Amino acid sequence: MMAFAVVILVTTGAVFLFINQAALRQIRAAETRDEQQLTSRMEGQLSIYYAMQGTWDGIQPFVQQWGSLAARRIIVTDVTGTVVADSQDSLLGKPYRTDSAGGPIMLPRGTGVGTVYVSSPSTGLTSLVLVYNSLGRYFLWGGLLAVAAALLVTFFLSRRILAPVRALTATARQLGLGDLSKRVNSRHRGELGELARTFDSMADDLERAEKLRRSLVADVAHELRTPLSNIRGYLEAIRDDVVKPEPATIQSIYEEALLLSRLVDDLQDLALAEAGKLNLVVQPEDVTAIISQAVLAAQAQAAAKGLTLSMETSGGLPLCNIDAHRISQVLHNLLANAVAHTPAGGSVTVTAVPEDSRVIVSVVDTGEGITPEELPNIFERFYRSDKSRARATGGHGLGLTIAKRLVEAHGGTITAKSEPGKGSTFTFTIPAAQ
Repeated sequence: MMAFAVVILVTTGAVFLFINQAALRQIRAAETRDEQQLTSRMEGQLSIYYAMQGTWDGIQPFVQQWGSLAARRIIVTDVTGTVVADSQDSLLGKPYRTDSAGGPIMLPRGTGVGTVYVSSPSTGLTSLVLVYNSLGRYFLWGGLLAVAAALLVTFFLSRRILAPVRALTATARQLGLGDLSKRVNSRHRGELGELARTFDSMADDLERAEKLRRSLVADVAHELRTPLSNIRGYLEAIRDDVVKPEPATIQSIYEEALLLSRLVDDLQDLALAEAGKLNLVVQPEDVTAIISQAVLAAQAQAAAKGLTLSMETSGGLPLCNIDAHRISQVLHNLLANAVAHTPAGGSVTVTAVPEDSRVIVSVVDTGEGITPEELPNIFERFYRSDKSRARATGGHGLGLTIAKRLVEAHGGTITAKSEPGKGSTFTFTIPAAQ
């Protein structure tokens, strides 16, 4: 409201000032013409008077009358510069010194007998009074109407603007109190509507992140509890002489400890990758050899399930700027996931093709596939499509998350395509060496 009022007042004042300046120029021009005409008439009248009288005696009353009629100050001096007539009767008999050019008083035969000076009026004040009297009231009423209109516009605009702002404030307050289900659901268009939609999107992300955090805590507790409980059970049984510390028992304890170690390593790798502190030893590597080694390492697991595991690479793949150990880890995680979710008789194929300045690697399986609802979440921590938490099929739920972070650390991308009952395809890119 104050901004509108200030703009209106400044605009009105500026327009009034410009009009006053224009009126002032016109009045000055008119007064200059009038002054020239008055001076010419005065010169003529004074010349006639001096020609008839032969002296300036008795001229004072006439000059006073002329000054009163013309509303100007008129001063007449003789040839010596002494004032012989003053319409204000204050300089009689005194020498007159001025920088203004007066009108010379000449006799018909060309003899100069004196000078007449006509003062200029106060043009600025006159123009201001004239403009105010003729236009001032209109500017005053117009400004008041404009201010009133500004108040109405401000009122309705503030209601329109503040409505989504209040909704945002209330929703933000509820989110701050922990109610992550609140949304603005604004229908406004423009910047505020876009802000509300962005806020709702942020709230969705917060709610989703909170659910994942809670799931993370529950899943980590679950994953740690099972092997720890097994180890504790074995150790208590050995302590109570229920079980002898035979090689089979020690092997079982070792496997549970190894499972815990892998989980801790996965969590550490994930934490380093998300913090951007993962150390990569990047150098030109033969990606064909890395794929071949990963496929060979997974052959035993695939054969145990009755799967066909193969690789298809185009000849002449370029060297890639990668950390061979980390990319092998990515392939291991993707192959383990594909083998775990492909039933007996299916197949898993690893392909690699060059494209521009990168190499595209895909792991294709003919497994059970992933539903469209689950597909966007498969790269989240501890997310598993198998809700039963069976370790044989569900794993820790960190493999795909770690694979995604490792690929992104190399400057690449990883995507997944799947159709239930027809298998899945996981594709990632790695940069080729220059």
